[in-house]
Amino acid sequence: MRTALVGRSVTRLDIMSRSTGPRPRAGSAVEHIDVHGRHIELHFDDGIILRSRTAFGGGWHLLHPGERSPRRGHRADIVLGVEGWTAEAHGQAEVETYRAFDQSRHPRSGRMGPDVVSPGADLHECASRLSHYDRPESTVAEALLDPRVMVGVGNVNRCEALWMCGIHPWAPVGSLPPSTCLDVVVSCAGLARAAADPAARSATVDVPGGLAVYGRNGQRCARCGDVVRHAKIGSMARLIFWCPGCQVIGEPFPVADEVDPVALATDPHPAGSRFVRDILRHRPAS
Repeated sequence: MRTALVGRSVTRLDIMSRSTGPRPRAGSAVEHIDVHGRHIELHFDDGIILRSRTAFGGGWHLLHPGERSPRRGHRADIVLGVEGWTAEAHGQAEVETYRAFDQSRHPRSGRMGPDVVSPGADLHECASRLSHYDRPESTVAEALLDPRVMVGVGNVNRCEALWMCGIHPWAPVGSLPPSTCLDVVVSCAGLARAAADPAARSATVDVPGGLAVYGRNGQRCARCGDVVRHAKIGSMARLIFWCPGCQVIGEPFPVADEVDPVALATDPHPAGSRFVRDILRHRPAS
């Protein structure tokens, strides 16, 4: 995309979205393109930025004049034309335009955070953004995937980093001290950078298979022996995996409120509690 678009004047720009942001002026050129994971930012020379976030299965395609789109029959989310090339974006989860250096371009202020996959990323800046998150009542699990805090962190790394630091996923982000925020950011960065190297991942998380909690619901925690749980969290209802036995930092509810007397009297496996409840529910009244 940089080879085809940068330095060339725009002859066409169609954005098939409800974005009401500013549009580049006619004849403006693409100055540079920034990539942050699935986020792509096209910077125009008149100060306008076009940002898109590619959903799973989506992508950008470059076409020569007269060349047919590989996604015929599907409406493109973005069509950008320059001399000699047309760029089409399909399957975009988010599309927006805004002016550079305008802190009010998002509903809540703030530019996109550093890409933690990059070795030169400022992790202290990420930790500061997390520590001063503008919605302190939000869960730390949700805040870790906010691109305004940092980018490059996936759901797997989020679950593993929270386990490594012993942080409860539902902990209000505003309740965590700055040192804890830095710990989880550093853990996220280490996991993200090791994702492309299986040997490095195994060394980062010292458990069989390299994953301590993700996908291990119902299994014993390698650290404390409790049973790993999973649930859906956030507006996108993504699965979060955690260990209730050792991830207690910032736990939003007292442990006593979660104690199940039936579970205490039975085998710790969830099936044991369910079996006893069924017996009690169907026993004849005395």
